[in-house]
Amino acid sequence: MEPGSTAKERVLITGGGGYFGFRLGCAIYQKGVDVILFDVVKPLQTVPEGIKFMQGDICCLSEVEGALRDVICVFHIASYGMSGREQLNRKLIEDVNVKGTENVIQACKSTGVSSLVYTSTYNVIFGGQIIENGDESLPYLPLHLHPDHYSRTKSLAEMKVLEANGAELGNGKGVLRTCALRPAGIYGPGEQRHLPRIVSYIERGLFKFVYGDPLSLVEFVHVDNLVQAHILASEALKANKQHIAAGQAYFISDGRPVNNFEFFRPLVEGLGYKFPTWRLPLSLVYFFAFLTEVVHCLVGHIYNFQPLLTRTEVYKTGVTHYFSMEKARKELGYEPQQYSLNEVVEWFRSQGCGPKPRNYTIMQLVRDGGLLLLLIAVMVSWFPSAVPFSL
Repeated sequence: MEPGSTAKERVLITGGGGYFGFRLGCAIYQKGVDVILFDVVKPLQTVPEGIKFMQGDICCLSEVEGALRDVICVFHIASYGMSGREQLNRKLIEDVNVKGTENVIQACKSTGVSSLVYTSTYNVIFGGQIIENGDESLPYLPLHLHPDHYSRTKSLAEMKVLEANGAELGNGKGVLRTCALRPAGIYGPGEQRHLPRIVSYIERGLFKFVYGDPLSLVEFVHVDNLVQAHILASEALKANKQHIAAGQAYFISDGRPVNNFEFFRPLVEGLGYKFPTWRLPLSLVYFFAFLTEVVHCLVGHIYNFQPLLTRTEVYKTGVTHYFSMEKARKELGYEPQQYSLNEVVEWFRSQGCGPKPRNYTIMQLVRDGGLLLLLIAVMVSWFPSAVPFSL
């Protein structure tokens, strides 16, 4: 990846078919590096000529080893269970996040890959407690305190990646250098995981309230800032940078703490919708999310519906937690650029999003009426026992 390298380098990106992995691959390829996108599904976008896509599963060690031949760096992005109903599929989360990461590490050792950059998450540290300007000296959240399996498995996976730093490579090819990046919530035009779900709620008339303290602060990271951070991290694992990133973890964001709902206000209003004024207590919404998860546990094998919110999503959006970028700036040279949601709004407009005449069907009336009755029932059951809430 260094300009002026005599031998052309080759990198592999697990989860390369996804939004961020694909964007990272394109950026690296533009630097004159061979890129392999490795994923179980093909990218939605057309793969540019010169970039190779390999369909494969990180849960299969032989497939990972086969893909890593002649690769010098792996960006391990693939994961499962970040949001929505995916958070409730414990087995697949375990298989992908833990066993898949073990396979990537083992394949790096056996094939002689010298660098591994792991895409982690804020959640390895945050579990609902207030964190203001935290840094990498904070300990991992104890595993038993994670309320969701995704965060627990991402913690385990990050630990395994960092513990593998310095491991001997096969055939006497040196040692493996590893690091982990802990990004905030990713946004950008074309993002496929979180933003479409939010916009679907807005368009279906389900975004009727906000919750929590209006002064609570969280963070986000634009996809291109995250791309920059990953490229810098891979370079900081090299000898010419004294392997400064080896064995290290870094928080990555835009560096601008903001209230979660205020962050999305330009998206709501930019698409022509009214921003909600009704604010609910965090504890009430958390209780509602808990009941929704219980219902999903009971009927999910018959009807795998998308929960409106999960407990983890409630505290991730409603409880203050933001981190210092100082370590990433100092050791990686990371300098986040400033972005707005304007390009995101324009992207959704180009997809035909915005207010439309609504003709209610019987099923929609039943659904919305059921949600209203459920919310009323939750409020009735919550009020008698309402106490100061602590996650």
